[in-house]
Amino acid sequence: MSTRTTLLVVLSLLAVIISVASAAGLRSGTEVGGFKPIENLGDPYVQDIAKFAVKEHNEQEDSHLGIEKIVKGEEQVVAGKNYRLTIAANDSHYYETVVYDKPWAKFRSLTYFRSVSLV
Repeated sequence: MSTRTTLLVVLSLLAVIISVASAAGLRSGTEVGGFKPIENLGDPYVQDIAKFAVKEHNEQEDSHLGIEKIVKGEEQVVAGKNYRLTIAANDSHYYETVVYDKPWAKFRSLTYFRSVSLV
């Protein structure tokens, strides 16, 4: 088999493999770049993200909220990570927040913090 034919066969196989892998990803409902559930909401790093969000909110709104529990969490890999958390607060309300985190740059920013109702 010539080098040209071998290269054509290898590239064809590679195209088939990529097509199958892409189709499998689409069927699983996983969106590339989308939010994915956080498995361990009790992870100290996730807890620290939630504390940061509440602290920033309290400073911005002259409020005194505290965290009762993280109810839901998702993360999104971007040029860093976005953490979207739903928090039960000590005022008997629920809040959704997004925190952008770049630990290697020692950068963390509150994107939003808003009241939500859980149905």
